[in-house]
Amino acid sequence: MPSYGEIMKLLGFKSKNSAFKFVKKLISDNIVERDSSGHLIPLHIFGELRVLGTVEAGFPSPAEEELSDTMSLDEYLIENKDATFMLKVKGDSMIDAGIMPGDMVLVERGPEPKEGNIVIAEIDSGWTMKYFRKQNGQVVLVPANKKYKTIIPKNELRVAAVVKAVIRKY
Repeated sequence: MPSYGEIMKLLGFKSKNSAFKFVKKLISDNIVERDSSGHLIPLHIFGELRVLGTVEAGFPSPAEEELSDTMSLDEYLIENKDATFMLKVKGDSMIDAGIMPGDMVLVERGPEPKEGNIVIAEIDSGWTMKYFRKQNGQVVLVPANKKYKTIIPKNELRVAAVVKAVIRKY
């Protein structure tokens, strides 16, 4: 989220006090809140949507539209708001996992990666997104594209986040 100074400039305010009052209103309207470190975070990234039923992914069946519930995508996708953020995907090393260049990935800092998770990792001073695997007791990062090789850390590997969802706009 932007700072008070950035909000001031974005909205054309003459003082930071105006930006402060604007943020105070956003907080009172439950649009944003402060995290444990005092930073502003959105309360609802996606909002609620109607769930109209199910769709057949196999053989075609008669469509029936029935309002069965509403669902907040925030509650469905985000377990820990303070540790969750989005990144834009660049590159094609994960296309066989269904992650394409230009997609957005929703990632969460903190959880210990499990075998097969897709992770955001810093490896030998570079950042990448790959499958987290263990081979012969050693952690390796495996791409989902045959054009790329498995990455074995030479010096260090630090997993920064685990991918929770992929978001693509058609």
